[in-house]
Amino acid sequence: MQTIGFIGLGNMGGNMAARYLAAGYTVYGEAHNRDGVQWLVDQGLRWVDTPRDVAQAADIVMSSLPDDGVVDSVASGPEGIIAGLGAGKIWADLSTISPQASRDLARRVREEGRGAQMLDTPVSGSVPQVKTGTLTIMVGGDRDAYDRIEPVLQVLGTPEYIGDNGHGLVLKLAINISLAVQMLAFSEGLLLAERDGIDPHRAAQVMTASAIGSPMLKARVPLVLDKPEETWFDIDLMHKDIGLARQAGAELATPLPTAAVADQILTQADQLGYGQRDIAALHEVLAHTSTSS
Repeated sequence: MQTIGFIGLGNMGGNMAARYLAAGYTVYGEAHNRDGVQWLVDQGLRWVDTPRDVAQAADIVMSSLPDDGVVDSVASGPEGIIAGLGAGKIWADLSTISPQASRDLARRVREEGRGAQMLDTPVSGSVPQVKTGTLTIMVGGDRDAYDRIEPVLQVLGTPEYIGDNGHGLVLKLAINISLAVQMLAFSEGLLLAERDGIDPHRAAQVMTASAIGSPMLKARVPLVLDKPEETWFDIDLMHKDIGLARQAGAELATPLPTAAVADQILTQADQLGYGQRDIAALHEVLAHTSTSS
């Protein structure tokens, strides 16, 4: 069984690492704060000190990190991932970053990684899908490397080979445009129903049972109505992804009008202090905006 190295043991990455441990894989990992991942160490995670150590110890390196800058920082330098790679190793980056940044890193891995390969492997889904192994994983990069890693990715969900480096990320951004717009449109409709005196729970039940009831909306209705502290996909990360999608759209001369509207509302959400809340809070953002205007 191939060994796994994990970098980025936050809400998503930590639960991914836990699935590999539960499946019997040897998993190496590191983080800025060991105390925050002690629960994984208790389950068998083998702690190492640097991203380079992770890459040296594991056959397959996985990373789940927030943005381009963080991914580049853990990749680069004498203690970075690339310094620890070697022949036959694969780095699967599960992060959602810009396609061009990922392509640049893949090129560096080919040039500096002594026979290693990098795949962009962004995922669609949140923590519940990680825990149940039902993520959709879009993969860009070398086809032979994908064939070797496919059974490992199946622990997390359903991998789909998309094409060259960066293609997995472009498709992930395409999905996230729809995710943001769906959440915004549902929130608009629910607020309209509420303002006319319709019980919001009843309205949400009927709306999600109708033709608009996507799996994403059905999963998030409890977060919209009851506003728990749990966050699956926060507004700051969605805002970052919509920005990346708009950047890709500009580079490809592709109009993205609904992404522009979502970007505007997400900006307002950040300004109102909702950045760390789940995207289900867009309903609350709209309500706040309408009462304050």
